Amino acid sequence: MIRIPKAKRKQKKPESSRKSRKFPFQSPKGMHDILPGDFVYFDRLEKSLRKVACFFDFSRIEPTVLEDIRLFERGTGMTSEIVKKQMFLVKSRSRKEPSLALRSEYTPGVFRAYIQSGLSHTMTPAKFYYLGPVFRYEQPQHGRFRQFYQMGFEILNSTDPVYDAQIISATHKFFNDLRLKGLIIKINSIGCRVCRPAYVRKLRDYYKNKSFKICRDCIKRLKENPLRILDCKEEKCQPYKTNAPQILDHLCGGCKNHLKTVLEYLDESKIPYMIDPVLVRGLDYYSRTVFEVFAEGVDFALAGGGRYDYLSESLWGSRMGAVGISPGVERIIEAMKLQEVSPPSKNQHKLFLIYMGEEAKKKAFALMESLFKEGIIIKESFSRESLKSQLRQADKEGAELTLILGQREVFEDVVILRDMKSGNQETVPIKRVAEELRKRM
Repeated sequence: MIRIPKAKRKQKKPESSRKSRKFPFQSPKGMHDILPGDFVYFDRLEKSLRKVACFFDFSRIEPTVLEDIRLFERGTGMTSEIVKKQMFLVKSRSRKEPSLALRSEYTPGVFRAYIQSGLSHTMTPAKFYYLGPVFRYEQPQHGRFRQFYQMGFEILNSTDPVYDAQIISATHKFFNDLRLKGLIIKINSIGCRVCRPAYVRKLRDYYKNKSFKICRDCIKRLKENPLRILDCKEEKCQPYKTNAPQILDHLCGGCKNHLKTVLEYLDESKIPYMIDPVLVRGLDYYSRTVFEVFAEGVDFALAGGGRYDYLSESLWGSRMGAVGISPGVERIIEAMKLQEVSPPSKNQHKLFLIYMGEEAKKKAFALMESLFKEGIIIKESFSRESLKSQLRQADKEGAELTLILGQREVFEDVVILRDMKSGNQETVPIKRVAEELRKRM
């Protein structure tokens, strides 16, 4: 039997004593690496995304990261901030090729892939989900990056209000599965081509004598796209926005009925929501229902979306109903940290494998392979030779149970199981290790 010394925590050297030299290369401005500490959150988010997508029968889609710039100009809109200021353009060596842009949002690319592939003839309606990087050339600030990640749900080729409710329901289930608290879903309708023009005229009339009181961006919006004045976050513009005419009072019969039906579906499912009469979305293609999701103690939106029945018409001239939502991954992770929602450990049962000697190392390597086949995850420290250093690493990893192999154990075809908390240990035949570990799990 091997006598196991108690692991001693190694004292870290003061930062000042460590010699360091600045690395000559840095990540580009506004872009950030995703390190292991954040990837545990990414993994948790993706697990919940897949779970909800499976429940609602969404299929995963991944459009190309480079697109013809005209796709965004027509789809996202020439007056949108994204197209005007935030596109990452890619120059081609050939003048014959169209100008390309890095993906600044998913929705136009999802539409393009759906039509180009011919899926529009076989999937009606089509239900997609996605997760990946997007790029926007904007001034980096807290919570805003030039490369960031979006996930989302899209339902194409239907104008039925049940799918507005289903997108909201899927999003609500996703955030609940992440254990985020105090979810608030804000909903509004921004009308359609029938009723919106009359409302826009009223909005222009309301702001006509206030142009010297609002911010510069809102002055531009008043000329180009007055509805987006309601999306302004500048403090000086808030009083005027609050007292502005409300679009809910100017909806046509079709839009009123559409919103009423969506809310009835949510009421039936007991999904909490609140009407926000000044909620609009920053992209030009939205129509009718729009919504955003907030959480308790978080002062930014976690997700935003809505219906965009005119987007396909802008892209290729044929109208196709659609609705979707795009949660921002980095924002969700920040919200999880603010609410102290920790993702589960990758090694939930805290198993650690220790070896002593070259023959034991080979046996340990083979044991890991057999445990993997049994669906059991275990950590190791093959780069460390001494027993003490491996025990220190096991302690650092928070191991609850260690599997120990020495020369004698290799010869006898057994392994020592040691409870790190009590110090108790027992010897188990290697062929029964998986069975014994399951009992303790």
